[in-house]
Amino acid sequence: SHPRRNLPPYHLQILALTYASSASKPNILLMMADDLGLGDVGCYGNDTLRTPNIDQLAKEGVKLTQHISAAPLCTPSRAAFLTGRYPIRSVQFSIAIPLNRSVLWILTAYHCILVLRKWHQGVNCESHSDHCHHPLNHGFDYFYGMPFTLVNECQVGEDPFLNLQVQAKYWLYSQIIALTVLTLLIGKLTGLFLVKWKAIICFALCGFLFFISWFSSYGFVRYWNCILMRNHDISEQPMKPERAASNILKEAISFIERNKNGPFLLFVSFLHVHTPLVTTEKFLGKSRHGLYGDNVEEMDWMVGKILDAIDKAGLKNNTFTYFTSDHGGHLEAHKQNAPLGGWNGIYKGGKAMGGWEGGIRVPGIFRWPGVLPADTVIDEPTSLMDIYPTVAHLAAGIMPQDRVIDGRNLMPLLQGKVQHSEHEFMFHYCGLYLHAVRWHQKDSGALWKAHYTTPIFQPEGAGGCYISGFCNCFGEDVTHHDPPLLFDLSSDPAEIKPLSPATEPLFDTVISRIERAVQEHHRTLTPVPQQLSEYNNMWKPWLQPCCGTFPFCWCDKEGDSDQKII
Repeated sequence: SHPRRNLPPYHLQILALTYASSASKPNILLMMADDLGLGDVGCYGNDTLRTPNIDQLAKEGVKLTQHISAAPLCTPSRAAFLTGRYPIRSVQFSIAIPLNRSVLWILTAYHCILVLRKWHQGVNCESHSDHCHHPLNHGFDYFYGMPFTLVNECQVGEDPFLNLQVQAKYWLYSQIIALTVLTLLIGKLTGLFLVKWKAIICFALCGFLFFISWFSSYGFVRYWNCILMRNHDISEQPMKPERAASNILKEAISFIERNKNGPFLLFVSFLHVHTPLVTTEKFLGKSRHGLYGDNVEEMDWMVGKILDAIDKAGLKNNTFTYFTSDHGGHLEAHKQNAPLGGWNGIYKGGKAMGGWEGGIRVPGIFRWPGVLPADTVIDEPTSLMDIYPTVAHLAAGIMPQDRVIDGRNLMPLLQGKVQHSEHEFMFHYCGLYLHAVRWHQKDSGALWKAHYTTPIFQPEGAGGCYISGFCNCFGEDVTHHDPPLLFDLSSDPAEIKPLSPATEPLFDTVISRIERAVQEHHRTLTPVPQQLSEYNNMWKPWLQPCCGTFPFCWCDKEGDSDQKII
């Protein structure tokens, strides 16, 4: 069937008339949720959560049904979004939950603002104030938000989240060292051991330094990582998550009002709906899906308030608006027996689960009245990486010529000037490892997906990695498939029934073509530094952003910034 539906018969004439009269450079509003499941949104099939503002945005514009994240985790996905490149071209890492490193954003002479709340691409390189990875050093004119990510440690009273298994191992080592020192000390005092005091003191000192080195990374996360910055200045340390909803609206609405003569680019990166799901009292207990549902509905309300500000400023018809999520819902997130993660609809898997659709298929909604047709659905494969070249096109920007750009300008597809996406093959990485590849065979309409590697779900038969809390990308926690698992997503989007040579006559032909594409893709890759290695993710005091005199890093410059916005 035709990939476009519900188009008014006169939409081409409208586009021809209005595009010429629109400003040559529209305002650009980009909104990105965090960990939002595709199935959590009404216009994508949810009938138990209330998302009227996001749904209305889709009704007034274009909805993509095969919008794909370049990675199932925050940092690599956002790196790809900001650069238009597969994350392996920019950030290489081998651990599951990176905390901070670099990315590039190149744009033209717009007034660009990254507002609340999550950057998650790093801050400093050599000192606590060089800000080499800061948004202001990568094309943005203003930044207000968290330079890192939201974790349970940011909320007082929540169970710790970061690397629980690693913390448990380090704590065990620390206890063994302490017990050894105590044993040596008792032996020395009682004469049981012939050991020198110097050796005992040296061993105790080394143990103490070991404890401090790892406990500084995890025991003080709320003070070291949960910080709020305005441009280069820290305004809250530790950050008060309960102010998040109010602050994001204040900053976004104020920016729109100040820059209504545009053009501007406003990137609103929500903390919602990442755990610990900080939700204001107005929305607590109001949804049918617990705290997670409350948080989704609060985010939708925030989207509505931002869109209202655009409308009140008279900018609706000259603003290119986009809404998405960085990746799929985190299925394993829970507190005691209560689930805290999203729902990915019919799609298998979720956050951190390699190439399964549930972790990489995300909302993709665009609105530009008069330029993009309303109430339109496009079923073609697209990517978060496409936003970079699309925005550069709208801003009359010059794309970098010294690197491969994997994204494609979406405007011809969104406007109906072409019927097919430019993406023939899409490569789905988990960290350094290629887990899956999709092939959009345009002449036949088939959408093949080959999985070379898949995470091992636990317990057996589960739909996620519920024992460890996160699926890993490599090692004993994955299964390698030879031949690859093959699905035709056009008939089996839930990836339930893998094909075989016995059930699919084209099996060998499809696998052979995909493998040639992988080889061609690999020839375009060049080595990049291992920014997210274990060493680079260790806490380094000299890089620590600090409001005050280190190690006494705390302040609250926001004052009464938590005033309600009705």
